[in-house]
Amino acid sequence: MPELPEVETIACNLRPELTGRDIVSVTLLWPRTLASPSPELFTEQMIGQRILDVSRRAKYLNIQLVNYHLFIHLRMSGDLEMRSAASQPQKHDRLILHLSDARQLVFSDPRKFGRVWLTAHPQDVISELGPEPLDPAFTPLLLHARLHKRHRQVKPLLLDQAFLAGLGNIYTDEALHLSSLHPQRISDTISFQEVERLHAAIQTVLLAGIQHNGASFDWVYRGGNFQNYFRVYGRENQPCPVCGTPVQKITVGQRGTHFCPNCQVR
Repeated sequence: MPELPEVETIACNLRPELTGRDIVSVTLLWPRTLASPSPELFTEQMIGQRILDVSRRAKYLNIQLVNYHLFIHLRMSGDLEMRSAASQPQKHDRLILHLSDARQLVFSDPRKFGRVWLTAHPQDVISELGPEPLDPAFTPLLLHARLHKRHRQVKPLLLDQAFLAGLGNIYTDEALHLSSLHPQRISDTISFQEVERLHAAIQTVLLAGIQHNGASFDWVYRGGNFQNYFRVYGRENQPCPVCGTPVQKITVGQRGTHFCPNCQVR
């Protein structure tokens, strides 16, 4: 699943392609792609809207229109692609926006997990999200307070989008290794000094991911090269870049988790 750096990269790439274009028609190929509103109302409200901006909140793309916000969550296999107006729909296409510059914005999704929302009130979609980890308001003090309000293993807690928005399996494993914290460490036992390390590590790995246009993985997201700089993720039995100990893979909170048993002592 694309995480914050991948979604940020997609938003940055789409912004100059979409800003200022009008939506002239809509082709909805799989109605359940829409979380809200109904297909009929979606089509009625979309036609004639001008795209003002493209941004990101957590793992959501936010396409700002004159009267609405179009939120897209790619989930496991969603992808967005610009095509010419003459392009024919392909097997996994779910939604096509026909634009005023003779092009299409196509949402494809082989596994059909991705969702789209059209709303005049963004908080209807994103109100439950936690703070943005790259926002200046996200400080070590805030992170420490939030960790100590809970008694949970730190890996699943960081994956909880209501706790902190945008992190997924890759960047959580990378940040925990960089901060020398075991993924099963209990959140309210983490000292302030350790929180400072974790806070810096989260921002470091996310910014590095953005710098490298995200990480290309599986057959879902392509174009980034941060996978060439992974410290532990996907490197089971390979040497830790810090101490040389073989990286281990365990299951934490039902998620595959990579860590160094020497650098990240429980």
